[in-house]
Formats: sequence, C-alpha cells, structure tokens
Amino acid sequence: MTNNDNGSKELSALRQAYGDQVELHDEDGTGQIYRILAELTVNGSDYAILQSKEMQQEDEIEVFKIVANADGEAQLETVTNVDEWELVEEAFDDSQFGSDDQP
Repeated sequence: MTNNDNGSKELSALRQAYGDQVELHDEDGTGQIYRILAELTVNGSDYAILQSKEMQQEDEIEVFKIVANADGEAQLETVTNVDEWELVEEAFDDSQFGSDDQP
C-alpha cells in the first residue's frame, strides 16, 4: 500500500486475487477483459481503475468501487455518481502524473 499526496492510497487486492486483468460481464452475459490500471482509496472508499483494449485506443478509463461480498471477496460496483467518478479520476491522474497543487 502506497500513500499519495492527495490523501489517496494505492491498494493491490484485485491484483492479488485476479492478476493484472479481470473479466467483467454485462447484463447479457457478454464478457469483456479489462486491465487493472490502479487500485486507490479515496475518502475512505476503495476503487479500481480499469481499461479495455478499446478504451485504451481512446485513452479512456472506467472507475469501479471495490466492495466486499458476503464471503469477504472483492467485487466491483459501477460508480454512477458523476462527482464521485471525477474525484477518483482526479486522484488516479495525480497518482500517475503528479499533482499541480503546491504544498
């Protein structure tokens, strides 16, 4: 676990469980492979930053909240709140490229 300047910290629970990639299924049961770019804790909640090959071509990411199921295993929930999504995206960008904020 690594702490960042913006108060977020990096995790590795998904990578430990699944490696560098995870397969997610849509409501039709169609699977899509995503690369795990990062795992962060922002404001006390855990998040995963994922990217499919198609998304990589467009330089897009997807943000998911990491929650524990009844067995304590990590599972992903879609982040639908725009403000929450943007906050996590900003923390990810800061962890990748550094923050413009000066102490």
